[in-house]
Amino acid sequence: MTATPSKTRLPSDAQQPTLVRGLSLLDSVLLLLGGIIGSSIFLTAKDVAGPLPHPLLFILVWVLGGAVSLFACFAFAELGAMYPDSGGQYVYMREAYGDLVAFLYGWMIFTVSNGGTIAVLGVASAVYLGKVIPAISAEHVVWSGLGLTINRTHLVALASIVFTTWMNVTGLRRGAVLQNIATWLKFLAMAAFVVLGFAVGKGSWSHFTQTGVAAGARASGLLMGGSLSGLMGAFGVALIAVFWAYDGWVYITWVAGEVKEPQRNLPRAMVLGVLCVGVIYVAMNLVYLYALPMSQIAGTETIAHAAAVRLFSPAAAVWLSAMIALSCFGANASCILSGGRVYYAMARDGVFFQKMAEIHPRWRTPAFSLIGQGLWGALLVFTGRYDQLYTYVMFMMILSYLAGVGALFVLRRKRPDMPRPYRCSGYPWLPALYLVIAGLWAANTLLQRPLEALAGVGIVLIGIPGYLYWKRASRKLN
Repeated sequence: MTATPSKTRLPSDAQQPTLVRGLSLLDSVLLLLGGIIGSSIFLTAKDVAGPLPHPLLFILVWVLGGAVSLFACFAFAELGAMYPDSGGQYVYMREAYGDLVAFLYGWMIFTVSNGGTIAVLGVASAVYLGKVIPAISAEHVVWSGLGLTINRTHLVALASIVFTTWMNVTGLRRGAVLQNIATWLKFLAMAAFVVLGFAVGKGSWSHFTQTGVAAGARASGLLMGGSLSGLMGAFGVALIAVFWAYDGWVYITWVAGEVKEPQRNLPRAMVLGVLCVGVIYVAMNLVYLYALPMSQIAGTETIAHAAAVRLFSPAAAVWLSAMIALSCFGANASCILSGGRVYYAMARDGVFFQKMAEIHPRWRTPAFSLIGQGLWGALLVFTGRYDQLYTYVMFMMILSYLAGVGALFVLRRKRPDMPRPYRCSGYPWLPALYLVIAGLWAANTLLQRPLEALAGVGIVLIGIPGYLYWKRASRKLN
């Protein structure tokens, strides 16, 4: 007998309006691209060049990070084609491990991961826009008291979150168009930066063979005299920043319930999207290397700003700030569109606020789920606690990806006869390799940052009382 996905558990589903499958393959690819490419590519080069101070290794680690992310995408593509429903990874974990594990994943996404991301990207976009329009910069304080300071940057971030949330509430197509426009503009700006940087920028090709005296000695040690464990350790440290930059590819699985022909388009969107991101990231880092030698990259926090000034002129910094502001806005548009579908799936299963399970009868969107997400993200903007929360939960995000890929093996055994329109490429070796690499990375994080890792575990476990409450309430309804 063929297994089927778990049923929706709220009553009267037959009378409920349904979501619309309105996202094409192009929409899906742009959603994935827009969600991945935020602010990290403009900031992380220092964290990569420090442990890997050789031009070849500096570029190679970005290729490696993309390849490892692709291994996970292959696994998620099979799961997404099996369960083309809203919620994505939440659904896969529910089917593989049960309700509690799935709920804790969704709880983490709502309270910290997406809530913090929405706040971070909203504020980051407003901060960089403030460098272009000084009247909205953080220097202009609007109100101060009760331990809080609210400035114009906060208000711009709030307006951005409200606007993007409202566009998504009033229709899937509106949200997708907003996200698509922001992503295309982002790509055009980044393409101009790369092409003009190589064509007319004041860089040097000698940087591709030059590493600086101290960095060069260390790089030579890694490549020739250093031990294999030392080289792998350096790659491991650099991959922390690289994996963070690639994070966000899971967004497309969250909206699988609204993708046209999901069994075909979801796997294609994931593979094409990650490949495109890899090409963009390599191109951006090549132009950074053309602008600055490795020794300077390793000591520069705001690499994109420094590269723009070196390639063009100090005046280019304003243009670059506008590009980063747009990039952060586009990433937030993807995050907001996608995240609301996870809480909708949780509520539909009876393990979250029941109102979030409702579909708006006119707009056919999970309106209350999107509004709740927006309110929480806005609150985090004003409390200013989002950076700490996101740091604490990064360890749990790593574990969630491990659990997601692990679900592929569990469901192959648990439901061998279930139709699989797409079968994971390289199974079982590539997903197993991902589990090994990501597992070692998680273990390293636990050893290097035990307090943050344990704090992340604590934040997730706080959700257990809520799970028990909602399960009890769901049983009474049924």
